[in-house]
Amino acid sequence: SLGIALAAGAPAMSGIISAIVGGVVTTLYRGGHISVNGPAKGVIAVILLGIALMDDGSGQAFNYVLAAVVVSGAIQVLLGLLKLGRLADIFHSSVIHGILAAIGIIIFAKQIHVALGTHSDSPSIIQNLIDAVLLLPKANPFVVIISLVGLLLLLFHSKISNRFFHVLPAPMWVIALSIPFVYVFNFFDLHSLSFFGKAYEVGPNLLLDIPNNIMDSIMHPNFSKINTIEFWTTVVSLLIITSIESLAIAKAVDKIDPYKRKTDLNKDLTGIGLSTVVAGLIGGLPIIAVIIRSTVNIHNGAKTKWSNMYQGLLLLVFIVVLSPIMRQVPLCAFAILLVYTGFKLASPAVFKQIYNQGIEQLIFFVGTMILTLYTNLLIGLLGGLLLAMVSHMLLAKASIHQFFKMVYRSGSNLVLNTDGSYDIKVKGIANFLGILKIDKMVAQIPSGADVNIDLSETRLVGITYMDYIVDYLKTQNNTGGKVIIKGLDSHVSSSTYNRALKIALNNQVAKLSPRQIRLQNLANEKDYQYTSQVDWNTTYLKKFHFFEIRPIERKSNCLKGIFKDSDISWEIADVTFSEGGAFTAETFNMTLMVLKLNKKIPVFTMEKEGVLEKIFDRVMAYTGYKDIDFEMYPDFSRKFLIMGNKESEIRSFFTDEVIR
Repeated sequence: SLGIALAAGAPAMSGIISAIVGGVVTTLYRGGHISVNGPAKGVIAVILLGIALMDDGSGQAFNYVLAAVVVSGAIQVLLGLLKLGRLADIFHSSVIHGILAAIGIIIFAKQIHVALGTHSDSPSIIQNLIDAVLLLPKANPFVVIISLVGLLLLLFHSKISNRFFHVLPAPMWVIALSIPFVYVFNFFDLHSLSFFGKAYEVGPNLLLDIPNNIMDSIMHPNFSKINTIEFWTTVVSLLIITSIESLAIAKAVDKIDPYKRKTDLNKDLTGIGLSTVVAGLIGGLPIIAVIIRSTVNIHNGAKTKWSNMYQGLLLLVFIVVLSPIMRQVPLCAFAILLVYTGFKLASPAVFKQIYNQGIEQLIFFVGTMILTLYTNLLIGLLGGLLLAMVSHMLLAKASIHQFFKMVYRSGSNLVLNTDGSYDIKVKGIANFLGILKIDKMVAQIPSGADVNIDLSETRLVGITYMDYIVDYLKTQNNTGGKVIIKGLDSHVSSSTYNRALKIALNNQVAKLSPRQIRLQNLANEKDYQYTSQVDWNTTYLKKFHFFEIRPIERKSNCLKGIFKDSDISWEIADVTFSEGGAFTAETFNMTLMVLKLNKKIPVFTMEKEGVLEKIFDRVMAYTGYKDIDFEMYPDFSRKFLIMGNKESEIRSFFTDEVIR
């Protein structure tokens, strides 16, 4: 929270105020069950924009921004009460990712100078990046040392298996281990230190500055700019970014909620808006749901919304009691956290992930990102949406009049069948502009009902539309219903990604890849069952511990058979799942085999054993787990690491027949 405020050009305590208000106020009126609220990195660029736009030299720039925060929160409350929370779904997903990538670059460009001990006066983000390279020879080595240690901790924390290092999350280690360097280099007094014969200045200006009395941090909004275009540009930018991010994170948290509860998005938007108003009135940043803190909350066993309040109250106690320690934290420690975050938002992996979704998605993504960097978030968002809309129009080979008719008056309908199931017939162009229409249809379908979604009469199906119906499929599956998505056999796309934009071209049937042809031939030869089609119904896989906190997207290329000598059925399939949530989620693909046994077996894990696993085995021994070795089969024991709670049952299961 402190780092976010500093990166946004706001007083450090404004981030803490938001985290406390987000914990206490939001808990009293919210639609979510287990998410944690506070300031998030997405608002950094908007606050920077607002300060830059409304700075008139009076020293009141941040107070003007606080007024915009209050107004944007009030509008959020109104949208929630009018049940318009779903409006966030109409924004094209690749455009939103482009906005977030631009935010990542902005954060990186601003904070890299703090992490290096350099300074750039340029208002241009691109020039800030260029200056970071040009000023590298002038970097303060004593600041760089602290930043490098922090960066190494962030990179390798997840790869260290020792339990001690996981007592605290990586950012806390970065903060904690930066303090000894402050004493070693004596940042408390302004003086110069020599490094390879060259003098560098260090002093209190490199440390976090927070007031002795928390009440001195309270600031109030100034509404005197309310009649200016700059003010309303800031308001609309705040409203769009915070609303989209909050609702996206709420849906991401629902996916990993162990109790599979659903967030009331409209009520949540209202609660977040109320909290934002309160925060803005006393000097805080906008409040949203925070995915990282929410994930940690779930991992630590939290079950109710009150965990959010406890975190807010604990933070209040923490800042009151430990503020003297916080004043010893160097600014570069916070900066390297934000540099790392900014890089992750716009890393090569993000570009690769977007490209894998289709070349057109990369165009939308890069176009939005560049436009945002050279203008502002609002123009970038509107320009990105216009680019996506025009591209869809060209791909669908429709005039402007035909395009909007095929989006809004295509004849799509919902039919209730005599057996209680529902058919949704989607026609025309199904893209981000049509989300609200299908949302209105599915709202009429009760939970647990079976639904067939037919897309055979669509000319174009966009990625955002596919995201929506697949999310609906998963929601309905969790309530006992079954959703079948069909009618895409004659559609083609520029990517093998199953949710990629699809266009109907002359009723062509999609061709199998060389790998799929080999699998089909194998199935024919061995009398197996094979289907290359995407199967979105993966509920049974969620029973495995591995997938408890890793939402499954889909499975495909499914090969099925039976071991005839033991009457055990098996299945091999490509499974796509994600780690993280919302806009920071990473997508992974794996091929796995599932055995459907006809008897109960003990719970255990089994993996190939190498040097790292042997070290890990020693660490896990302290927690009660240990590698189960079989003395009669030394080769087997050397090759595999087997762990579990009930050793006797596991040993009974691994008979001579199983091992051999």
